[in-house]
Amino acid sequence: MRRMSSRWFVGHNVRRLLSASTVAPLLLLAGLAAAATRPHYGGVLRVEMRDSVETADPPQAGASGPARRFAELDGAFTITHWEPGVRATYTADDNAKGGRPFLDSVEVRMARPLRDQSIDLELGKADIVQLGPNEIRRAPPGRKLWTSAPVRLIAVVFGPRISDPRVRQSLALAVDRAAIHDVLLQRQGEISGGLLPAWLSGYAFLFPAAADIAKARSLVAGLPAPARAFSLGYDPQSPTSRPIAERIALNARDAGLLVSVGPTGANSDAHLAEVHLSTSDPAAALSEVAAALGLPEPPRADSPEALYAAEYSLLDGFRAVPLFYLPDVYAVSPRVRTWGGPGLTPLGEWRFENVWVEESSP
Repeated sequence: MRRMSSRWFVGHNVRRLLSASTVAPLLLLAGLAAAATRPHYGGVLRVEMRDSVETADPPQAGASGPARRFAELDGAFTITHWEPGVRATYTADDNAKGGRPFLDSVEVRMARPLRDQSIDLELGKADIVQLGPNEIRRAPPGRKLWTSAPVRLIAVVFGPRISDPRVRQSLALAVDRAAIHDVLLQRQGEISGGLLPAWLSGYAFLFPAAADIAKARSLVAGLPAPARAFSLGYDPQSPTSRPIAERIALNARDAGLLVSVGPTGANSDAHLAEVHLSTSDPAAALSEVAAALGLPEPPRADSPEALYAAEYSLLDGFRAVPLFYLPDVYAVSPRVRTWGGPGLTPLGEWRFENVWVEESSP
């Protein structure tokens, strides 16, 4: 009697199982799965953001800050409605250079507080909502998150009235960045003592960021009280700006500084500034940050050594005190899909031409 090998036996039975009557349903299921994930044209992407853009006209290419979000939609979409600080609608451009976007349109609502965004996302009234770094852990379990690289610099910038560099350096040494990062920022992003993030420069660790209360106190010990007192402004639109400012004032008190906190205004002696990087070129990024913080234009740097020297010179004198680099974070509805690339780049740029939305199940 002929002995059949185990390999022949298994293969023979697999072929029997994969008969025409069995393969047809499998192919049907595979086709349905592919159809469920295949991009399709149509649909409206509803985005809610915390920031507000108050310009009379829609932002154009080259815009900075929150306005650049809208400028990034140009090219793939065209503006059809602009209500400053409230709402904007962009419609897919059939003649877009990269081809027509999958979406019919993108609707953006501005100045939406956290509570309203969370409710709208849960009720299906919003597809993408902006989160602060301290809100990531509050996102519903299983919710998709889009996160950029750390691209938002948070820094204290001193005005001309604080002319004594000892006061500025004292504050730089007094701030407990580690505690603020752990508690207020929920360990999102990175602590920074430099103007460029570590992932971009590679040498950020060379700029000290640790608190030294003893040295901070010694710098201003002989100064009269009025010379040690100044006001620190914060952005009332930012959910993290005020708590950070208040914690800085508390740290400053331990060093003998007298810091009052309030919304940024014309009379603020210093303020918490935020700069969003728009380039991954280190030299260009340093120039961008310097301009945004009111620092001198750095010389063109063609090597890491020259770039470090340029950044060091900008920080000399403590006119600007870098604190943190934070990412852009968005909570995303399960019905949002992407194709051929992410909906958010490492620089935090919107790429909604690659996005479509699944129809809700009946």
